[in-house]
Amino acid sequence: MKITLKTWGIFLLIFFSLFKLNAQDLQNSAVSKIKDLRKLIKKAEQKNINVLKEETTIRTAEIFLKFAAWDEKNINKNEQFYIKVKGDFKTNAAKLAKDLPNFERKEINIMLDKAINELQSLVDGKIFRQSSVKIDWSKITLENDHLSLNNKPIFINDYTWKPKTKELTEFHGDIDGFYIAPTYVVNQNGKVRPNVLENIENKPNSTPGFVFLNHKRVPKWSEKVYGPNFSMRKNTYIGYDIDNPGGRKLQSDLFSEIVPRIAEKKFSQLGYMLCNEPHFFTQADATKNKLPWASGSVSKYSIQKFRFWLQQKHQNISALNSLWETNFINFKDVEIEIPIDISLQGKPIWFDWMSFNMDRVTDWFQFLKSEITRHDANAKVHVKVMPVLWTNNKRSHGIDLEAITELSGIVGNDSGAEHKFIWGKPHEWDKTYAFDWRELCMGFDFMKSVSPNKINLNSELHYLSTIKSRDLYLDPNYARATFWLAHSYGMDASVIWYWPRKANGEVKPSSDLNGYGGSVTQQPRVTNEVAMTLIDLNSNAEEILKMQRQRKPIRLFYSKTTAINEKKYMDTLFGLYESLHFEGTSLGFVTKNIIEKQDSKNWDVVLVYNTPFVTNDEVKSLQNYLNAGGTVIIDDKSLLKNEYGLTSLALDESKGTLIKLNSITEIKEKTLAILKEKKSLPEIKIEEENEIGKKGCIWKVVKNEKGNQVLSIVNVGKSNAKLKIYLNENTSFVCKDVINGIAVSSTPILKPNEVYFVEVIKN
Repeated sequence: MKITLKTWGIFLLIFFSLFKLNAQDLQNSAVSKIKDLRKLIKKAEQKNINVLKEETTIRTAEIFLKFAAWDEKNINKNEQFYIKVKGDFKTNAAKLAKDLPNFERKEINIMLDKAINELQSLVDGKIFRQSSVKIDWSKITLENDHLSLNNKPIFINDYTWKPKTKELTEFHGDIDGFYIAPTYVVNQNGKVRPNVLENIENKPNSTPGFVFLNHKRVPKWSEKVYGPNFSMRKNTYIGYDIDNPGGRKLQSDLFSEIVPRIAEKKFSQLGYMLCNEPHFFTQADATKNKLPWASGSVSKYSIQKFRFWLQQKHQNISALNSLWETNFINFKDVEIEIPIDISLQGKPIWFDWMSFNMDRVTDWFQFLKSEITRHDANAKVHVKVMPVLWTNNKRSHGIDLEAITELSGIVGNDSGAEHKFIWGKPHEWDKTYAFDWRELCMGFDFMKSVSPNKINLNSELHYLSTIKSRDLYLDPNYARATFWLAHSYGMDASVIWYWPRKANGEVKPSSDLNGYGGSVTQQPRVTNEVAMTLIDLNSNAEEILKMQRQRKPIRLFYSKTTAINEKKYMDTLFGLYESLHFEGTSLGFVTKNIIEKQDSKNWDVVLVYNTPFVTNDEVKSLQNYLNAGGTVIIDDKSLLKNEYGLTSLALDESKGTLIKLNSITEIKEKTLAILKEKKSLPEIKIEEENEIGKKGCIWKVVKNEKGNQVLSIVNVGKSNAKLKIYLNENTSFVCKDVINGIAVSSTPILKPNEVYFVEVIKN
């Protein structure tokens, strides 16, 4: 058959007519289902059934129907957004953009069907519902380690850059805030732009928020006053020299004008975020033609501080020369090439520089905190630290997570979890797990170990998407799994990355458009599942808070010394952490500082594994713990050298128990035996069977007010998990689904990303 232009035109006309018909059918179906759900809500209310979930779902549907309408009119724009994304998004940009409006409408219909079916089951008495609280944001208060509403713990969330309209804030978060930057200072006398001060005075003050300190740009006049190299390292979020005295003068002037005006405001209730994703990488690799990501040099001011630091550390130049194998005449003559080459890792010069790099950054944060609290004694501070800088191996970034967590009044972070990489090499976790939970769980366990009595604010949550990890067709259960885990591990508030659309669906031109395609504002069911999960978490906030507060009887010893000197230390430490992570017992960490500052009754055993480099002070802290009757399990590869590779002090059993084991399996078995002897194991036991042959169900258990066990399980494994639950081995019991109020199996089969949350009731 010969295809003529006329025939082709008719074909296109039919195609687009069918496309429009399908779109209209999906639109009409969604609108009809919203009406049906509203009618069903009225029936449910007559039976005193809480309908917050359904009201939220309707709002989600209405929001995304607008988004779909905008996407239908802007297919070419969306194609360009997808082209900005690597991998399949770029390859299939045209098709993805064309399909997006109806994909969103289909998702809305699936979401509404689920809501209708669930509410009908509630009306029919087939399932039951807990009471849910619609958040009154004006009444939220900050307690020591949690947020509170009407004297009950509460968890809150929002989205980065989401417009402050009632349509978007009523059910999907209303965290407020204020933004300040060095560019607000107009001259060297410290005068701040009047409009900024007016904005503070005129800003509504009704919902909790935090103050965002931006450091990326400095005023033009500052380079003339503070030197031509004041502005530096512009590829990071700190675009100026933190060691230049002008940087401190600039911040002092800014805070003196702004902080007194912000003090006690609701929108600063969640504190001052001292920095966005700080990193000060200073390493090079001579085998490559370019510097590693975000790595760079330092200023003369940094080198001067380093020389003073060396003098304080080594006391005399001979000691330094002996370690560095140099012949400097005095400390003023010390020279070092920065960025420092990675080939020097493990050498004394590497250790000294990396330790100093952390100390100078921590000192800068301490200065910022001191300046803020000088004007507002009640102010709390936090830092948006990327926990991956701790959970991964590199230590050339200048971030001492322990020190920063200690000085902060709020535990700040931008914890992430990756699920599908759109480019790059395969990752080890993908062989076993549905997503990479290492940063989320291990990072939160460490920060909770350092500061157990502070709230945790994830001010840029990256569970749903990152630049590299994204999936337009993301399973909503994944959202539930990650948010459930994060809150049970310590998270109290979060701001999700991200919401680049205006209220009408238009994509803001100023947004980070590389991160837009395939992200949450194209995913109605994912967005709604986040809201549903928060509702369920808040209905059970007392139990979730108990999980956060659980005693951590097993403590892994973390040495910053080994982390600096060893290339793969965190990988080996994670191996031990991973082996113990699926046994229902909360894990924690100890360091020299934690052992010295916290009560050792908070744990039963300390595990020292593959930690060859330690300072004498670190060894002494472990020895003091043994002297007080503590229990330490240690392998043959640990505590061999001091920070400079010289012979280390040895541990003596003293009044404690010192056990030497080498394999992870032996250490795990002995650790669990110690806990059993001390009656520190959970009363519940779980057996797991799956196709992978490696446990994938993370579980925690606490007692509720009735004295019953409340069990939370999340399957992070890549395959279905067959479970058998036991209570005190021989005790008869039933499991009741806490959220739906019905009996469920005590031998469940959990799919990947499935959450199982039950009350275990003795017969």
